[in-house]
Amino acid sequence: MKTDFKTIKVKQRENVAILHLDNPPVNQLSEHFVREMAEAIFSAFEDPAIKAVILTGTGKNFIAGADITEVQKVKDKEYLFQKVMENNRFLNAIELGPKPVIAAINGNCLGGGLEIAMACHYRVAASGVQVGQPEVQIGLIPGAGGTQRLPRLVGLPDALQMITTGQPISAEEALNKGCIDEVVPQERLLDAAIEAARKFALGQLAHGARITREMTHKLPSEEQKRNIIAFAKGVAAQRAKGYIAPFKAIEAMEKGLSSDFEGDLAREAELFCECAVSDAAKNLIAIFLNTRAAGRLPRIQGIEPAKVHRVGVLGGGVMGSGIVNVLLRNGFDVVLWEVNEEAKEKALSSIRKTFEYPIKKGKMTQADLDSLMDEHLMSTTSLEDLKDVDLVIEAVVEDMKIKQDLWKKLESVCRPDVVFATNTSALPITEMASVLEDQGRLIGLHFFNPAERMQLLEIICGKKTWDKTLSTSVAFCRAIKKVPIVVNDGPGFYVSRQLSALMGESTFMVG
Repeated sequence: MKTDFKTIKVKQRENVAILHLDNPPVNQLSEHFVREMAEAIFSAFEDPAIKAVILTGTGKNFIAGADITEVQKVKDKEYLFQKVMENNRFLNAIELGPKPVIAAINGNCLGGGLEIAMACHYRVAASGVQVGQPEVQIGLIPGAGGTQRLPRLVGLPDALQMITTGQPISAEEALNKGCIDEVVPQERLLDAAIEAARKFALGQLAHGARITREMTHKLPSEEQKRNIIAFAKGVAAQRAKGYIAPFKAIEAMEKGLSSDFEGDLAREAELFCECAVSDAAKNLIAIFLNTRAAGRLPRIQGIEPAKVHRVGVLGGGVMGSGIVNVLLRNGFDVVLWEVNEEAKEKALSSIRKTFEYPIKKGKMTQADLDSLMDEHLMSTTSLEDLKDVDLVIEAVVEDMKIKQDLWKKLESVCRPDVVFATNTSALPITEMASVLEDQGRLIGLHFFNPAERMQLLEIICGKKTWDKTLSTSVAFCRAIKKVPIVVNDGPGFYVSRQLSALMGESTFMVG
């Protein structure tokens, strides 16, 4: 069995080949990576001492999808079609190969990563990892069998939901739906995969019975399929106006899921290529790449951000309540401070109102909200209760003296490593920090209203803000799924300054 690869680390345990996928930073499916993966798998297939193959990732990802920069460059649809079909032949070789292949999903398993996992014969995932087909979010559809294999594993309604929205699901939910076979703690992942390999060897798991293309028991009848597809088209017409990818994905499933699996793969590939060369996809990919690049600054390269688990929020008004919403939805424990009991109760009511929309849309229940607030939100009128937080976000009235007084008091309460962040939209960060003994710990984190919906987050560095403070703030921004824009302290920061110029020019034009 060949072991000399740049992106694959090959190990052997008993009679099982373990292929550790290692293509930093996120195991994206570049052309070279796929070529080496195929060579490693086929080498294991040819080795008589190997009875099963395990695929697993390194770091936080199993495989986080395709290298979309390669897709972005392609303009020739026929050339792209040949490349997509080449990838399909690779996945078919896994699925129809002579030995069982087990996906040990250690981290994010998205796009082409899930398509590879679905071509395997057993899928065991670490608890809490995310799986999904997010391609529509960048104007594409699954291009390596996702529209054909996923419905066979989870059923057509759930497959349509996952593919046309692009929203990932947890390993636990994937287990319930059927596209994951087992969920275990991260530390037991490889042991569970080895155990699955043993079961294949003993005949307790039948290799031939676990070929995804042959699994048709979850596919609907033709009449059921027509009704399900019609409903999906109606939903897409409301939610995806102006976008072609959700409709192309629906078309792939509407015309596919037949006994001619190879023909259905070719049709999916054609639809993928139509999306890939469209202006919509090119623009959405550019937005995605630019968003991902935001906050990657040479200044903080190599500086490890501090861990943030518990966040203090000062003030529960319009901005503060929205910020608490964001924190709770992203798994943080929150300590909310208000100036008195009346203000505190009003703030708690405001926080509940920020969750009215997801409750109305059925994304969570009132019981879910009650549990979330009971377990992860503490409200107080004493600054002493913020002594154990890792980050403090201030969202009180826009008054420099009030803000400075709070920071001076908190400096004697909080640990020296705690980051202080102000949500001010205009007050100078450097001046605000001047009252602190350690001015480097203060930074601006300017959320936009409504904080629970707006993606942009301005990060404003004062003249003495530490690089560690900035690194922690950028990492925190990503953890709450915001897009960071980092600027130096100055009048209006960035957005307000740009908006002022725009408004001035607009007034001049109509005046």
